[in-house]
Amino acid sequence: MTDARPSHAPADHPVLPKEKVGVLIANLGTPDGTDYWSMRRYLSEFLSDKRVIDYPAWKWQPILQGIVLSVRPSKSGAAYRSIWNTEADESPLMTITKQQVSALKTVLAERYGDRVMVDFCMRYGNPSTPSKVRAMVAAGCTKILFCPLYPQYAGATTATANDQFFRALMAEKWQPASRTLPPYFEDPAYVDALAQSVERAVGDTLPDVLVCSYHGLPFRYLTEGDPYHCQCQKTTRLLRERLGWEKERVITTFQSKFGPEEWLKPYTVEEVARLAEAGKTRIAVIAPAFSADCIETLEEINEEIRESFEHAGGESFTYIPCLNDDPPHIAALAGRIGAELRGWVD
Repeated sequence: MTDARPSHAPADHPVLPKEKVGVLIANLGTPDGTDYWSMRRYLSEFLSDKRVIDYPAWKWQPILQGIVLSVRPSKSGAAYRSIWNTEADESPLMTITKQQVSALKTVLAERYGDRVMVDFCMRYGNPSTPSKVRAMVAAGCTKILFCPLYPQYAGATTATANDQFFRALMAEKWQPASRTLPPYFEDPAYVDALAQSVERAVGDTLPDVLVCSYHGLPFRYLTEGDPYHCQCQKTTRLLRERLGWEKERVITTFQSKFGPEEWLKPYTVEEVARLAEAGKTRIAVIAPAFSADCIETLEEINEEIRESFEHAGGESFTYIPCLNDDPPHIAALAGRIGAELRGWVD
């Protein structure tokens, strides 16, 4: 079936695209470049999000615009330059997201043919969520499954991505039916993909400790009802059980603390130093909350957190890459997507 004019419609009726179901993959975002102004635009959008920093605007915006964005773009730009994909002139997150989407397109095309359209967007930066929703609607998507690639739900990740998707739908004259991908922190295929990545990285030489480092949140968010902390703990437990390792060998920590508030603890950068000082000189670090390697993993974990461990006397630090476009990860995502598409394409 191709684009066509509806039957019984007058000759001047516009041709309509074939109806499709859209699968829109969403990730956090990336600056367009590492220069000061690209970084400032990106950080201003990110740090102005009330889901991320929920202080009153009258209190936070003068600090953000006058102090933070005068200093942080240069520092963040230097960090991005240390990991930048210079060949493609884009961040690793952008490169990997494109690879993931390409792999998902192949799997879903084999399953559904041309009935499903797969694309991606970013919550911050480009390609924007509204631009991709608009493109899907224009291509004939009367239904869209929106898929934030965050295994564990948090207001500052999953919810803000969904918020932006819903705002994009508000601009559509003919609004598509929509669904959002639920968290998949305990999905057996996702946990198995994590376990396979650990086994591949460490081989027969087990680390003294496997550190599961998740992005952090203010502790206050937990007390206000955000389930993120509990979902992270469950992912770690399920991963340990799948590996068959004793409880003391696998721990949960949190990274990327920002601002003066107390955040979820223990902090990864401090905990790895404590482990080294306690004689745990061989550790491996995995980041189960990140679906793709990015600044928080390639620079923060593999550079800053590694340095903290080694400075405290650690001898062997193994960073286990994110699942990225590993086939078990793509299979797990395709499985979750397929479950949510039931009734739409089956």
